Amino acid sequence: MTAWNADTEADVGGAGAVTLVEGSSFCISSHSGDISPEGGTNGAFYRDTRIVSRWVLRINGALREPLVAQRPDAFEAAFVGRAKWPDGRFDSPLVVRQQRHIGPGLQDDITLQNYSAEAVDCEIELQVDADQADLFDVKGGRPINEDSLTRTIKGAELLVETVRNGQRRGSAIRAAGAEVSVDALRFHAHIPARGKWSTSVIVVPLIGGAAPDEPFTEGGLPRHRTGVQRHLAWEENVPRISVGDRNIEETLQRSQSDLGSLRIFDAEHPDRAAVAAGAPWFMALFGRDSLLSSYMSLLVDSTLAVGTLQTLAALQGTKVDNDSEEQPGRIPHEVRLGVTAGLSLGGTAYYGTADATPLFVSVLGELSRWGLSDEVIDSLLPHADRALEWIEKYGDRDGDGFVEYLRPNTHGLVNQGWKDSWDGINFADGRIAQPPIALCEVQGYVYAAYVARSLLARSAGDAEMEQHWAGRAASLKEAFNEKFWLPDKGYFAIALDKDKTPVDACTSNMGHCLWVGIVDEEKAPSVVGRLMSPKMFTGWGIRTLASDMGAYNPVSYHNGSVWPHDSAIVATGLMRYGYVAEAKQLARGIFDAAAHFDGQLPELFCGFDRSEYHGPVPYPTACSPQAWAAAAPIQLARILLRFDPDFTRGAVHLAPFLAEDKGDFRADNVRLGHSRISIIARGTEGSIEGLPPGLKLLKEPRPPLDENLGGHAGN
Repeated sequence: MTAWNADTEADVGGAGAVTLVEGSSFCISSHSGDISPEGGTNGAFYRDTRIVSRWVLRINGALREPLVAQRPDAFEAAFVGRAKWPDGRFDSPLVVRQQRHIGPGLQDDITLQNYSAEAVDCEIELQVDADQADLFDVKGGRPINEDSLTRTIKGAELLVETVRNGQRRGSAIRAAGAEVSVDALRFHAHIPARGKWSTSVIVVPLIGGAAPDEPFTEGGLPRHRTGVQRHLAWEENVPRISVGDRNIEETLQRSQSDLGSLRIFDAEHPDRAAVAAGAPWFMALFGRDSLLSSYMSLLVDSTLAVGTLQTLAALQGTKVDNDSEEQPGRIPHEVRLGVTAGLSLGGTAYYGTADATPLFVSVLGELSRWGLSDEVIDSLLPHADRALEWIEKYGDRDGDGFVEYLRPNTHGLVNQGWKDSWDGINFADGRIAQPPIALCEVQGYVYAAYVARSLLARSAGDAEMEQHWAGRAASLKEAFNEKFWLPDKGYFAIALDKDKTPVDACTSNMGHCLWVGIVDEEKAPSVVGRLMSPKMFTGWGIRTLASDMGAYNPVSYHNGSVWPHDSAIVATGLMRYGYVAEAKQLARGIFDAAAHFDGQLPELFCGFDRSEYHGPVPYPTACSPQAWAAAAPIQLARILLRFDPDFTRGAVHLAPFLAEDKGDFRADNVRLGHSRISIIARGTEGSIEGLPPGLKLLKEPRPPLDENLGGHAGN
């Protein structure tokens, strides 16, 4: 079993690293395009295995002088450098162009262009290796055992293979015209005056000696592959967004592109896309991350959430297994494909998360309001009911009505909410909380799941089931507001610990409780005041932990940093409870931060106050692109538009609250049910073109989902 509780963060290749991604394949290289073992985490990865660990180009005995690295698409990069002239002259007229594609392997098209008036003979050496290391070993910085590696020359190919955990993995490396040795490909090139020389170097990954269905080939054009065509189709079909504010427009467009690059597909269901958590280390299916990301991306493409639900449903737990923490009805935390895993998208699933299972139900409920077909809903309802059974039988360990977590082994995650680092749950004085732990936001997600199931029953005309789940929601809400509320502090505890003692740190988690509506109306003003106080709001976003807490550290993973997705969820909660000005202020801060990151929000950034530095301070190991972060601007756009479809009630709500200085907003080609609509807004005015038949446009915010649900009044 993989050591799932190794670091939840990892190095991303150092300053200037270039990351490419397509599906679950990715490549991290230096700014020059080289991949060196000294780079630690650098390499090309396929199915969670490093298929290239060294890729160093030398021309006439010297490394290139890098000039520029560009990434026109998520799966493609261009590296340009200057090569040494044979006589060593400084101002060399030899330019190296390297076009790289990642996918079912790696392809590098290398061109040397001679801008001199004289011909030149060049010695070209590409040092190559492929340690076949498991992604977890690379990510965790563990030594790689290469004793089992074999390096053989087979025809015109270098074959590097190993057998680990009973699986045979390998890389076949070739290039036309190369002299192949066990450590390099070498070329002798005569380049005429004003002429060029080129070759294509191809790496084909092997599993059990077999190549992928569509490997790179010399005769095939990389951009004609299925993966590339999927990405181009995504770009064609997502909404076309224009905003008067150019920075916001670029951020939203970058978010759409990044979400497209983070999609992963199951070979058994090629039309079904799920969203991976993020590049480079989390290009895999993650229950919580994939569900929240696809929920926040509904304005871009609701089918992403459908594919995520369908994929997770196929992996839903069926048995009790303490090693993987599988339990009947439980939705997995993470799915991996490496040498410690199987060979399908299912791979090895680890189930140690407390929140993915209730989120599965609540996202299904949200999709029903977006016009998901009855056929798909009916196919997923049994999985939702099994998820609810897990909540009550396994999630609520002691029968107190709250979902707790406690790993049953020594290798699983210690903390099983979204703040899953070992020190992520602590008291105000900095003490670490001891499990079993019941997180506040997990109870909120369970509440949302109960509300969702009740509404689904209402849509199906099942009054008895509607009443049942509405009653469960009302009871949980009452108990939550009693047990988690800290009246002397004016905010909610982040958790209850093993002794049912409230863990009294002031955190962003309670903002998630606003989002789902579990907070009593009279407590909301105090919660909002805390979240928007200088101790929590940096001016760029909401800190994960208030600056006056004992464990606060602005350069930590979960104890004072700012996570864009977390702040976007908080903003959604503020808007839900009618704190429109505060939601707008928070959204502005996040969009301003995005402008400092060239429109691509990272996974997280440091929690320094906006007054301290010119821009947000990057967190050194943040993933980018990352699904949560990419989805955050999309979610912010949705809440500022106050755009909420509700097919179950035959209505679409649109009540924009946009800043006048940001100009007009327009989104064309927005998928709604089986139709495509256009949303137009400016300030507090908005309209929709192409509204599907049977839906009425209501220019007012959507009422609370739990309002009069099953006879129980909500907030």
